[in-house]
Amino acid sequence: MAIWKRKIVVADDEVTSAVHLTLKQSLIPNLLVTILFFLWGFAYGLLDVLNPHFQASLNITASMASGLSAAYFGAYAICPPTISGWILRRFGFRVTFMAGLCVLAVGCLLMWPSGVKHSFGGFCGSMFVVGSGLATLETAADPFLSICGPPRYSEIRLNLAQAVQAVGSFVAPLLASRVFFKSTINTDEGLKNVQWTYLGVACFVGLLVILFFLAPMPEITDADMGTQETEIEDEYDPGPFRKQYNLFLAVWSQFCYVGAQVAVANYFVNFCEEAGKTPSQGSDIFAAAQGLYAFNRFLAGGLMTIKWIKPRYFLALYLSMCAVFVVAASQTSGKVSIGLLCMVLCWESACFATIFALGLRGLGRHTKIGGALLVAAISGGAVFPPMSGAVATHLENSGSKKPFHTAMLIPMGGFIAGWVYPVYVNVFNKDTMDLRRATNVGIDAPHNDKEHTLKEVESRNEPLTAVKDSI
Repeated sequence: MAIWKRKIVVADDEVTSAVHLTLKQSLIPNLLVTILFFLWGFAYGLLDVLNPHFQASLNITASMASGLSAAYFGAYAICPPTISGWILRRFGFRVTFMAGLCVLAVGCLLMWPSGVKHSFGGFCGSMFVVGSGLATLETAADPFLSICGPPRYSEIRLNLAQAVQAVGSFVAPLLASRVFFKSTINTDEGLKNVQWTYLGVACFVGLLVILFFLAPMPEITDADMGTQETEIEDEYDPGPFRKQYNLFLAVWSQFCYVGAQVAVANYFVNFCEEAGKTPSQGSDIFAAAQGLYAFNRFLAGGLMTIKWIKPRYFLALYLSMCAVFVVAASQTSGKVSIGLLCMVLCWESACFATIFALGLRGLGRHTKIGGALLVAAISGGAVFPPMSGAVATHLENSGSKKPFHTAMLIPMGGFIAGWVYPVYVNVFNKDTMDLRRATNVGIDAPHNDKEHTLKEVESRNEPLTAVKDSI
């Protein structure tokens, strides 16, 4: 069949052969999508390092510099519930991936004129377009990894992919401190290096658009997820969307957690400078902390393969430790405070992916819109950093010697506010979580293997009835 005649769109009310995707069948599509996680991990990690350097090169305050985060994460508040979510429900995962990559490439290209003009407003606008592209990608990628394959491994798949994202976040600050803004390079030349980097990312993204068009990939519909839920639990009906309390609490927790995480990351280098380190040393320490963060994500994904270690336990423990260590970091000084703040990143590692995967449990036909709302919750990153930056700026103007240490109490509030969801899934909704954790759907072979053969070779994504007729 000619490439341009392939069927790459499936109606969302069609039940396809993706209902019974096995681990082996889902491996290649999941690996392909995991590439995207490295891409936006790199973009996010670079954002955290650009923040303090823009303060110096463009002569702006910490609260103004938080405009980069507000622009980047503000796109997450707008795109997933609107255009990105609509594209996903109307055209499916593949088209959403391609659309997000195209928008991301445009945003990366806009970084060039912003750097030429030394325009902070231009950088914020470019970052908003970059955020729009990444928000569109994430609207598809996070739900795809959560549901592509056996439901039992949902949290494991997403945690491992998020670990790859963390590797990107580890590479970005290391590259920035060693290449972009090393001590022998002035700020103007550093900004030029950033321009070239984003141009390279734009070219790489263009190649990914072609790859996602050509690669075999199953299309998973809301009808598939509804059918899968009835196989996990007989006659299960999630009810109307307005009664999806598990989802709504997950969205709230995700909003608070991401906001707190981004606030810690944005002002990590400033925190280190306040503790006696140079900006370059702060970037190196941040890169090391991101490396610890990435390692612990792989570790968490591995530990979740142990049957008795339940993701809901992980979430309660990790989110609690985030709050404990950020308070400890804010109340100490010097190397001790830096070490404690590094431990905050360590405990953050498994939170996002676990909240996301648990939030989609039991949604059935509401899965795609639920995923879009959980991605929209990432917009918490546009709220907490400006609050933290405003507190730090006010304290600096008041003569405080530790403004960024004190400002870390803002993300502490986010970690505590987000803990309402771990309480809910461990006390009130544990049966729903555990049943889907224990299911053998996608692991045990269906009654008739031929009836559920996935046609991966040509990526036709045919409805289940069409597959039956072809056998």
